[in-house]
Amino acid sequence: MAAPDEDGTAAEPEYDEAAIRFLGVLWGEGYLSPGGPAEVGRVLAGVDVRGRRVLDFGCGAGGITLHISKTYAPGEIVGYDVEQPVIDRARAATAAAGLSSVARFVSSPPGVLPFGDGEFDVVFSKDAMIHVPDKEALFAELFRVLKPGGVFTASDWLIGHDGEPSADMKDYIAAEGLSFGMASSRRYLRAMAAAGFVDCIAESRNGWYREVARGELARLKGPLHDEAVAAVGAAYVEKNIRTWTAMQKVLDSGEHCPTHLRANKPAAGERP
Repeated sequence: MAAPDEDGTAAEPEYDEAAIRFLGVLWGEGYLSPGGPAEVGRVLAGVDVRGRRVLDFGCGAGGITLHISKTYAPGEIVGYDVEQPVIDRARAATAAAGLSSVARFVSSPPGVLPFGDGEFDVVFSKDAMIHVPDKEALFAELFRVLKPGGVFTASDWLIGHDGEPSADMKDYIAAEGLSFGMASSRRYLRAMAAAGFVDCIAESRNGWYREVARGELARLKGPLHDEAVAAVGAAYVEKNIRTWTAMQKVLDSGEHCPTHLRANKPAAGERP
């Protein structure tokens, strides 16, 4: 997902065809974040989505949305993103997989979500909220579109503190070249509670991704290198090798802190 321009409209897409192809080589077709189906399963652990309406916030190219469609039997899953190129890719993949009766995709400018109050039983998100700088407004919207008694479950890329990012973190964000609105778990939990969520949990996944990313970098330099070059060209691959090298520094220091998040919307009649 891209952050909005100052006038509130969507910026130029950050996940263009080259990014989608490159990340597909590294993380799997249609995946724009790491961990594959196993990590999706961890985010959804204990959440019953069978027959329910699910929102996949920041769905990207739809790989995770389709995986949830095939594996967890939701009644409907709606993938939402602000970037049209990834939505186009997701819609094509859904049609090819014959899943259009279960999964659909919606794109709109950043801001108020294009859904009514209480439309979803579950709101899911995988490493997309990092692109939304205003966490308080974001969680207010996610709370609004959840039904009473609904569940919010997600992972996201957080920073390990509330202070000024380190020089290494600034170098990493510059290398990514993406609109990263990183915030601490403390700020996330405050924003969730302020929106009305209860039972708010944030669980660090730094230890997991620290080692996964090390393996990703090794594969980019080794067995995946030629495949990635064929997909996006040598210069693009070398840029991302530099990015992963910069990312490893802040993963190793703990400043870059992928995190699982979970919260509930009180059922009707319950007091938050």
